[in-house]
Parts: sequence; structure tokens; C-alpha cells
Amino acid sequence: MTDPVSKIGLGTVQFGIPYGISNKHGQTTEVEVNLILNYAKEVGIDVLDTASAYGTSEKVLGKNDLFDFKIVSKFLLQNSISKQLKESLQNLNVHSLYGYMAHRPMEVADNPAVWNQLIQLKEQGRIKKIGFSFNEVHEIENILSLGIIPDIIQVPFNYFDNRFEPYIIDLKEQGCEIHIRSVFLQGLFFTETTTLSSYFDEVKPIIVQLQNYGDKLPGVLLKYCIEKPFIDKVIFGINTLEQLQKNIKNILCSESLSLNTIKINNNIIIPSKWPRI
Repeated sequence: MTDPVSKIGLGTVQFGIPYGISNKHGQTTEVEVNLILNYAKEVGIDVLDTASAYGTSEKVLGKNDLFDFKIVSKFLLQNSISKQLKESLQNLNVHSLYGYMAHRPMEVADNPAVWNQLIQLKEQGRIKKIGFSFNEVHEIENILSLGIIPDIIQVPFNYFDNRFEPYIIDLKEQGCEIHIRSVFLQGLFFTETTTLSSYFDEVKPIIVQLQNYGDKLPGVLLKYCIEKPFIDKVIFGINTLEQLQKNIKNILCSESLSLNTIKINNNIIIPSKWPRI
């Protein structure tokens, strides 16, 4: 059986900006980042997920020894890809990236020449795998309709959200590496339901039921995704070393969640649709 910890990848958005609906710690300090990365090496976590849009995340990571990690970053079409890649490599203090993804896939769909540029950068050895970070199903449908088969993709997937499952199963069979994020749905699963607005009424009873797992809930939610054979890496962010240690401990000792068969409204499972209060 595959070591569940080997399927973990660390999301690093919290290293560059305060992030998450339930985040009470703010941005992770550089001292804490160093502790987290050292521990990650010890337990066999080998993927770090970042992006140029994650505030100072790349620069903070670059102050550490990243030799043992596979670095995945993302770009926006705000200027040339080659220039953005150069800046990311400089910030990270590395010579190449394991993965480089379009943060907004539709920008590539509207400018197919961008994909050719990525292929060239890959051929130059500056990137090992090229692909996309998808947010909604229509994006992956558009990219696939262009005949593009990425080397690597990242999609949201969690106990509430399996929109992408048929697509990632198919791409996995074609050799694409599948990373998933939003396991904790920006912390929604941990939020006290009495503090949530009526907008979330549909899922409050389910959240209450899940919260019966107490401190083990993060591990339970992670294990739910790790156990899916079509998922290569489960990317999640943490603010402290203690959170990471607890999550790993809970993954190893948690029971498995049964499949969620309740279809959840897209307005709930897509955080960008949430009301800004």
C-alpha cells in the first residue's frame, strides 16, 4: 500500500499572504516556514506548490534549501511567460521548475500560441511538466477541446466537490499528473456553523456532522482524497508546523469517510462565488 504521506504536497499561499476563511494566524513567519520545510523533508513530502500571485511566497521559499523538493508554480499572462518564469526561478533560487501551470487556463485557450511557448521552455529544460490550474469544469473542457493534453494539472476536490472526477480519471489514464487542492474548502469545514451566514444553510448540517470528528477532521478530509487512486498529490496549506504534524498523525490513524452522495450547489463549493462580507 502506498505511504499516504507520499501523496501530500504543501500549498504555500499562506507563506506569502494571510489566506483562508478560518485562518486565525495570518501570514506564516519565515522562521515557521523553515521549520515546516525541514519537517516536510524528514517525513517524505516532496512537492511544494506556489505561484507568482501568492504575495511573497516564492521569495520566502527561496530563502530555504529547496534541493529535495519538486517545485510547482503558476503564471498569469500579464507579461511574457519567459520573463515570469525567470523571475520565479530567481525568487525561488532554483534553476528549473518541476511544474509550471497557467493560473487562468482561459488565457491560454484564447491565446493557443502560449502553449507552444510552454513547450519550448520545457524543451529547454527549464520546466519538466506544463499544465493548468483549473477552477471550473468549462475551463478543462475548453482546453481539452483544443487537443491539448497537459503533463500536470491541479483542480479543486474535496468531500463536497467532485466536479472534475471524470476528467481527471481520463487524464490520469493518459499519463497526466493529477494534483488536487481545496481539501478543506478554505477552512469552511472547520468553521463554527453559527458564525456562517444563511448563504451556507444547505451544508451546515453536514459540516456539523463532520465536526464530530473533532481535532481529527483535517486528517479525515485529507485521507478521503489521498485514498482516491486517480489522485497523485493532495495539496494543502498550513500556517504552523504543529498543524502539519497533527494532520499527518491524523491521516495515519483516521477512519475512512464514506462517499458523499449529496450533490452540493456550485455556489457553495466554489469559494469565488461566496458573498464578500
